[in-house]
Amino acid sequence: MKRKILPSEKELEILQVLWLHGPETVRFIHEELEKTNPVGYTTTLKTIQRMYDKGYLERRKAGKQHIYSPVAEKKDTEVNLLNNFLDNVFQGSPSKLVMNLLGNKKASQNEIDQIKTLISKFEDNNE
Repeated sequence: MKRKILPSEKELEILQVLWLHGPETVRFIHEELEKTNPVGYTTTLKTIQRMYDKGYLERRKAGKQHIYSPVAEKKDTEVNLLNNFLDNVFQGSPSKLVMNLLGNKKASQNEIDQIKTLISKFEDNNE
């Protein structure tokens, strides 16, 4: 049974670094986070330690350093977060979510075409 991971915003930033670069040290993760959002090293370290304690990260020893890697795949985490958001904000209704997305943001013709293609595939699979 896969563990359902629902990371916070800060935890998700760390996971994004690890999904992009693979297993890394706290120093590397911190330096990557610093590129877009100044954060203290100890804050990064504590967040990573909490994520390890929660079971979101694995670690292995490499000399004097720990190398961290995510437990869950990116796609699985995206699905968990989206389902949680859908349940908590839109009462589990995909149509309410899509209507809000399309009603609040201007979609390009390419995006509209992609949505139509997805709907068509979905309809074909439900027949």
